[in-house]
Formats: sequence, structure tokens, C-alpha cells
Amino acid sequence: MSTPSSTTPTIIQALRVQGRVIYALMMREVITRYGRHNIGFLWLFVEPMMFTLAVTLLWAGLRLNHVSALPITAFAVTGYSSILLWRNMPARLIGSVLPNLALMYHRQVKVIDIFASRLLIEFMGATISFIVLTIIFATFDWMSLPEDLLKVIEGWLMLTWFGCALAVLLGALAEDYEIIEKLWHPLAYMIMPLSGAGFIVDSLPQAGQDAILWLPMVNAVEYIREGFFGSVIVSHYDMAYMVEANMVLTVLGLAKTLKISREVIPE
Repeated sequence: MSTPSSTTPTIIQALRVQGRVIYALMMREVITRYGRHNIGFLWLFVEPMMFTLAVTLLWAGLRLNHVSALPITAFAVTGYSSILLWRNMPARLIGSVLPNLALMYHRQVKVIDIFASRLLIEFMGATISFIVLTIIFATFDWMSLPEDLLKVIEGWLMLTWFGCALAVLLGALAEDYEIIEKLWHPLAYMIMPLSGAGFIVDSLPQAGQDAILWLPMVNAVEYIREGFFGSVIVSHYDMAYMVEANMVLTVLGLAKTLKISREVIPE
């Protein structure tokens, strides 16, 4: 009968092994995606920065002042950065198992490791882009730094959890149902206008506010913006509901991933 003292090192060792596996998969994915030439892995966060910067400049140029008291630059950065986070994660996981089947000859490499490595890459890219753009724009007085940094971090992590859970579920479902890959891209573009990136919930009628908050990502965006703008806006969110929604997506996603892991046959 094993004792806790003999079991603990085994668990720690297993975690270290899986950590090295995920790190190796991340390096392989970055090199495969961005190559070794030009700026290489820097595209990891330069690419999302370019997209966010383009949208920010477009909004500012068109003077799309959704709420007069809010700086449009900060509004655009918080909005489009949040879109990149939850939208790109499922896109990277859907169809990610087949190209990596050969790696699964190694018993340490599991489907969840492939998912985790890609999710970490997307999280790092979107987060670095968000931080760098915020600092740059704040330096040039185009926007102010967050009033409540802790609230921004909490909202960003909740949005990350949502993106990861949704991505794992869709990535696992896509292995059994090809239609998931075909449906996600148009569906993501349909959801984008409803994600809270281009409006604040308080600007909607009461019925619209109640309905839009059923989308988990809207709650996180409102929470992040409250951290940025503080008392300048009236934010509407239910983070307890978002936790519940994230937990449901996580359980369903992990259960489906476990199922397909047993069915995957390395080529």
C-alpha cells in the first residue's frame, strides 16, 4: 500500500514531464506557424497587435463615440482585444488533432497536451498585445491606465477561462463532427457584434440588457471596462453566472476530450 510520501514525488514528476511536453509542443507550434525568419516568434503578439491597432485607428478615425464620456481608443482596445482572446482559441483547436497524430506515438503526448499548448500560445499573444497597446497608448495620452487593475486582471482571466473551455469543447466535438469546423467561423462572426466589444450594456433597453448578459463573454467585457473606466460608466454583469457557464463548458469539454483521447489512433 503506497503512502502519501511515496505518491507525492510521482505526481510532481508526472506534472514536470507534462509541463515539458506542453512546452515542446508550444515551441513546435510557434516555429511551424511563424517560422524562424524575419521576426519569427514575435509574430505571436505582433499579429494581434496589428489587428487591434487597425480597428482602434479605424474607430478613432470615424469618431465612433459610443458613449461621449469614454475615450474611443480605450473602448476599442478593451473591446477588440477581448474578441481576439475568445474567438481565436476555438479556431486554433478545431482540427488540431489530425496534424499532430504522429506525435501521439509518444505515450506522454495526449490530446489535452496539444490543446493546452495551443491555448497557451493564444493566451500569451492576446495578453501581450493587450498590455503593450495599453502602455503605448497611455504613454502618448491616447488613453488612461486602468482605474482598478485587479478588476481588469480578474475579468481578463475569466474571459480566458471562457475561451479555453469553449475551445476545448468545440475542438473535441470537431473530431467527431466535421460540421463544427464549417459552422464555427461564420458563427463567430455573427456573435462578434453581440459580444460587448462595440457597445456597453447600459446603452441597451432593459429587455436587451437581460438578454445580452446570457452571453458569458459580455459579462467579462463589462467587468474589464469597469476596471478601466470606474465610475465613468454603469456596468452590468453577473460574474457568478459566468463562473457557472464556464464550469459547465469545462466539464463538457474535458469529458469529450477524454472520450476522443481513447479513440485516437496515431498514424
